[in-house]
Formats: sequence, C-alpha cells, structure tokens
Amino acid sequence: MSPPVPPSGAAPPPPQPPPRRRLQLVAVLSAVLVVALAAVGLVVVRPGPVAGWLGGGAAQKASQPPEPDPPAVLVGADPNAPLPTPEGVRAALEPLVRAAALGDRVNVSVADVATGQELYGRGQDDPTVPASVTKLATGVAVLAARGPAYRIPTRAVAGAAPGEVVLVGGGDPTLAVDKNGFYPGAARLDDLAGQVRKALGGTAPTKVTVDSSLFSGPVYEPGWDSDIPTGGFGAAITALTTDAARKDPEEARKNFDDTHGAAERVPKPDLTAGRQFAKLLGLSGDADEVKPGTAPAASGASAGATSAPGTELGKVESLPMIRLVDIMISDSDNVIAEYLARQVALTKGKPASFAGGAAATDEVLGELGLPANEISLADGSGLSRTDRISPSLLTDLITLAGNGSHPELAAIFGGLPVGGWSGTLDGRYQKAATRAGAGVVRAKTGTLTGVNAIAGLVTTAEGRLLTFAVLTDRTTGGLDDTREALDRISSALAGCGCR
Repeated sequence: MSPPVPPSGAAPPPPQPPPRRRLQLVAVLSAVLVVALAAVGLVVVRPGPVAGWLGGGAAQKASQPPEPDPPAVLVGADPNAPLPTPEGVRAALEPLVRAAALGDRVNVSVADVATGQELYGRGQDDPTVPASVTKLATGVAVLAARGPAYRIPTRAVAGAAPGEVVLVGGGDPTLAVDKNGFYPGAARLDDLAGQVRKALGGTAPTKVTVDSSLFSGPVYEPGWDSDIPTGGFGAAITALTTDAARKDPEEARKNFDDTHGAAERVPKPDLTAGRQFAKLLGLSGDADEVKPGTAPAASGASAGATSAPGTELGKVESLPMIRLVDIMISDSDNVIAEYLARQVALTKGKPASFAGGAAATDEVLGELGLPANEISLADGSGLSRTDRISPSLLTDLITLAGNGSHPELAAIFGGLPVGGWSGTLDGRYQKAATRAGAGVVRAKTGTLTGVNAIAGLVTTAEGRLLTFAVLTDRTTGGLDDTREALDRISSALAGCGCR
C-alpha cells in the first residue's frame, strides 16, 4: 500500500471535465472473456507474497508454515448470468456510499465487464486523488507500450581506459547483487561480473564507471510528502539500482509482512550498485575506483587483447514485464511503479523522468481509447497528491483489459490482491458485513492520509463479473472504519443479483 503520511492540507478540488459520453467498450463473446481472465490467473492462484511466488517454483523456506489451499477466486463468474440493473445496483449502494467514514466526497463507478455498460455512477467522471490505484494505469500503459515479454537490460561496456568497465543502467528496479537479492529470479550483478571477466580475458579491471544517464530530472517527485524519501516506501529513482534501493534486502524480505514493504533505502542507488559491482570484479569498491560517467560510443573496432571502448562486455536482463507488473500491483511496490512509468516514457520518446513517465502514461491510455481528460498524473506510483484519476476511467481501463480486445493488458489481473486472502486485501473482508467479498473481490487499493481508494473486479451472487472503483480523498476518520466502509460497497455487489 501507499504509506500513511502526514496531512498536507485539503486537496484542491480537481478540475471538472466537460460532459461527455462514456467510453463505449466492445462487447465480446463470453467465451473470450473467460479465456482472457483464466489466462492471467483469476482462478485459484494466490499472487503473493513476493518472496514466495516469483521465483519460478522456488522452494518455500522450511521455517514458514505451508499456506492453506486458496478458495476459488472468480471461478464462478458466469458470462451468461443475468445483468444487474442500474436500479438494482443503485438500491444496493446508495445507503453505503453515504457512510460518514468515507468523508464528504465519494466518487464511484460500477460497470459490467462483458458489455462495458455503466451500472452505477456518483461523481464517476470527476478526477480524484487516486493514491496507489494509479498503479493500474501504470501497469496497463507499460504492458501496452513494452509488451508482457519485454525484459529490461543492464549492460557492461569497455571504458576509454584499459581495464575500465562502464556499468550502464537500463532501469531494472529488481536487479540484485547476488542470489540473496530481494526479488527472486531477478537479474544479478554477479552474473554480469562473470561475463565481464571472461570478456576482458587477461586484462584486469581497474575501475568502474557508473552510467545512469538514461533517467533525467529529480530523483524524488516534488509532489511527494516530505517523509517519503525517509519513510521506506519510496526511494531515489536512478537508472541503476539494486533491490529497488533497499539497503539490506535480506532483512527487508524477512520483515516484509511486518513492515508492509517499508525498508531503509540507500540515498544514491546508482553509485551503491557500482561499488557492489566493483567488489564483484575484485576491486575494493572505494570512491576513487567507482565514479559517475557515461559510456563511450561503440566503435566496433578491436584493440588487441583489450576490448575497444564501448564494446559490450556483458548483459543481464530483468524478469519479463508481466512479472514486474505482478509484483508492482500485488505488493503495491512504489519504486517498481516509478521505473515502469519511465519504460513507458522511453517507448514514447519522452525523457525518462517523473514528468516524462506521467505524460507518456496519459498518452498511451489516450491511444487505447480511454478518456485522457479524466487522468492527470505526476508519477507512476500514486504517492503524489497532485495525481488525478476518475473512477470511470478506472472501470473503463479494467473492462478494456478484460474484454479480450487487448489480450496483452489482461496481465494486470494476475497480481490483483484477493479479498480476505492476499496482498493489501489480506486482512480485509473478515467481518460479517463484508464477508461476502472474501475470495470474490479482486482489487487494487490506495491509501494516503485523507485518501482511500479501491478498484477492481467482483462477481455478483448470480455470477456476473463487474468492475468497480471507489475513490475518496476527503476522509477524516480512522483508517479501519474507512476501509470497512469501502469494503461494504464491493461486498454488497458480491452478495446481490442487483436486479
């Protein structure tokens, strides 16, 4: 989740978009919808925690008790089930959206996934502070721009001086130093160091130059609250990093559940990674051996036993994009989100910065036919209080990803937390008033002080698959009460036919 942060004053009212017709999403055969959802794991697969599910079948630690068999998730969705009526949905939700715990601005959208028909709206087109549900937009944008199979490279090239190795950051946030990294299955610097030593042959490494020039602009987004850089939920965003800038990845992995993902981060991730790489090459890693710089252009020529400047000495690649999106959504990983937004920027020819990533995300969503006037981003994670997204854009986005017209976008569903079971919904949907949503709601949450949001999927009691988004950005009460009030809304959809 996004971290609870100190209040910074009431958010200014977002601009009101001009009236417009809702996006008309193409209806598809029910069989296509079922296949699209099943393909991305909307059945019995539990998507978290990150340390257990990511490593391609890595063995669970003996000290951890085995997880119970998960309940079926959305497996009962019936594309031939009766469609709820707008009147039925309104009757079920109107008393709940007026709950005092949700504050005085509650914007809601509910739609049918198979047809795209809007079933309920309340301020549905109003751009609202979204917090971490922003990651749904980032995920869709990067899947559309890069594709699910894309892998982010980290390269080493020969420098201008004999024995100089230039470590070139490509923007992989999960890059590890060795097998003890935070993200199982990630690309590793020790593998890259082995390639470099082999490529250099008899030439001994003499120094490491760190090239993180791929990214530009500030390393912290100006709209972040002041404690984000030090609170452990964000980090300095540089083109080269290891373990998303965590200072002690093993400790962070061990304490992940207790800290909700917060961890101490290093202030200069690129130079820290360069020092780690230098040690793997047999150097001391001291400051005089590791300095920032840029890689020389490749000449294609050979210089005897020593590689010519710019010659590639080795390359490692990240996990595929589909899995990076899974981690970002399942664990609400803010740092990964910022790196993926920059990947979108790179595909659109924009600066790989906060501003460039946000503008590119808006652009890609517009190209997908989503209403560009209902989204305005400053970052990819949702930590910025200047981000704005409308609830109806979120339900349009989820419908687009699930209706079969863009199969590559269905990858966003694999990482969605499951109500009462996993991720940021693990401890929710436990009370009698919300239990109908347990194992049936699958959604992304968002939390900042005064901001609480949830958007995702729910199956009705009669088996109809709906998408919903509830965004509130003026709450003043306790977090538990606000979350329960939010969960009552999706649980009401889960427990009724709404006809």
